[in-house]
Amino acid sequence: MTGPSEARQPYDEPHPTDPYDLITMGRIGVDLYPLRTGVPLSDVETFGKFLGGSPSNVAVAAARLGRRTAVVTRTGQDPFGTYLRRELRELGVDDRWATPVPELPTPVTFCEIFPPDDFPLYFYRQPKAPDLALRAEELDLDAIRRARIFWMTGTGLCEEPSRTATLTALAHRAKAATTVFDLDWRPMFWADGPEAARPYYAEALAHATVAVGNLDECEVATGLREPEAAARALLAAGVDLAVVKQGPKGVLALDRSGARVEVPPVPVEVVNGLGAGDAFGGALCHGLLAGWPPERTMRYANAAGAIVAGRLACSPAMPYAHEVEAVLEGGAR
Repeated sequence: MTGPSEARQPYDEPHPTDPYDLITMGRIGVDLYPLRTGVPLSDVETFGKFLGGSPSNVAVAAARLGRRTAVVTRTGQDPFGTYLRRELRELGVDDRWATPVPELPTPVTFCEIFPPDDFPLYFYRQPKAPDLALRAEELDLDAIRRARIFWMTGTGLCEEPSRTATLTALAHRAKAATTVFDLDWRPMFWADGPEAARPYYAEALAHATVAVGNLDECEVATGLREPEAAARALLAAGVDLAVVKQGPKGVLALDRSGARVEVPPVPVEVVNGLGAGDAFGGALCHGLLAGWPPERTMRYANAAGAIVAGRLACSPAMPYAHEVEAVLEGGAR
């Protein structure tokens, strides 16, 4: 794999005051993946340590495709926090808004890997994850408003003060440009279930221009599980583009003009499916920034996701543009 120094090779380094291509906001942590697959954690002896957290991975994925990205998050003031901030920088993501919280430990997440479709996650985010300690008064709202794309997630809405911070960022942005709501449903973060989440999802959707989610996440947001009905409900909730990930049936995208795109998945021998959605998200942002037609964007994002599904890690596995193009041309992943 080519090294991180190629992350923004297709683009000239912008002036520091230029808007970011992408600012993401939300979860970060250390992912510990077993170096043996197909066995339970109780039998695993060695692990790989990686940058994790969906918004952070999306920022890495877009940086790998040449975009100027940053993430708004918080870590613990501990060695794992130091590691995460260093990894962001080394993977091409601006870490200026990834600040430490002295009183909270950096989260750790373990996974089990049972290809092709079983990847249990075990989150250790107690007593509270630092990324849920984000406060509205700490945000650089001007930078968030000026970013070409702002990406936030459902997890950021699960607890205060992150909930208010996320909604404040959305309201200040006021649909100034592309605003993506990654529906990102994690039931373990919502003690009272989908019914408690739905009002906050609705408030966020009113400020977003793009919604992205799988069938479970779309059902949480809209109460509907049938893909086309859920997509139409997301449009009715306020977005201009609804992207519904259907697993083995591919991706459905509907926009406000009535355009409909459905593309099949890219066949892949799955090693670890956990980072595929984040690669999809970064590539989706890349296509939106490039102004590509929806079908090209969805095919490109699917290809990026397939590449990562065929690799063990998430963040360092994010593909470069030439790798995605090779898959689209029928080459090896």
